[in-house]
Amino acid sequence: MIQVKNLIKTFGTKVAVDDVSFSVEKGEVLGFLGPNGAGKSTTMRMVTGYFQPTSGSVQLCGIDMLEEPELAKQRLGYLPENAPLYSDMTVASFLGFCAELRGIRGAARTQAIDRVLDLCFLDSVRNQSVDTLSKGYRHRTCFAQSIIHDPEVLILDEPTDGLDPNQKHEVRSMIKRMGQNKAIIFSTHILEEVEAACSRAIIIDRGKVVADGTPESLKKLVPGASSLDEVFRSITKSETAHKKAA
Repeated sequence: MIQVKNLIKTFGTKVAVDDVSFSVEKGEVLGFLGPNGAGKSTTMRMVTGYFQPTSGSVQLCGIDMLEEPELAKQRLGYLPENAPLYSDMTVASFLGFCAELRGIRGAARTQAIDRVLDLCFLDSVRNQSVDTLSKGYRHRTCFAQSIIHDPEVLILDEPTDGLDPNQKHEVRSMIKRMGQNKAIIFSTHILEEVEAACSRAIIIDRGKVVADGTPESLKKLVPGASSLDEVFRSITKSETAHKKAA
């Protein structure tokens, strides 16, 4: 459902993403891992059509993102890092606005709002204004807008950032459930989340894919490793190590 081939993105002389290729099928939740500055968010912004790649291609459900971006984006739900909200709207009115942007109107709009309020445990605050919500409820509201149209493909950039442990557990469980019927890319720097919610993981470092496999298979890449954290630290370079090597 998601096909990424030979993606390259440069900013001036800096190569942010360097020949990245991968695919995600229906029923897969792909954890997208990497150190800060590794190219995770840039890659995801190209997959969503927000950035145009310097070269390479992205297809969602067989639709080319560069050739038919509007059609491809109809299949896509996107939760960006620090997703914006309209603070003077209620939760329900904001979600209704997002539904209308997706072309959902009338009875279907009401049904879509009720569905995501239930899925994201937001019904108790449906008539509350966004500016009165806690950070956890705001984040869930952002998550709800990304699935208001029940997309086939979900791109989630740091979806649990800033949440407390209980809220993180709820979001991970929700992603795992939805991953049974969708293709999901889930960017995170929290390694335990990959083991909790993902069926597969990619590690990217300095713009290149350096590992791709199930959480269990990735542990076998480093002899004696008992956790993904050990694998991650072994196969990615810290900024300090990189400067010393240079």
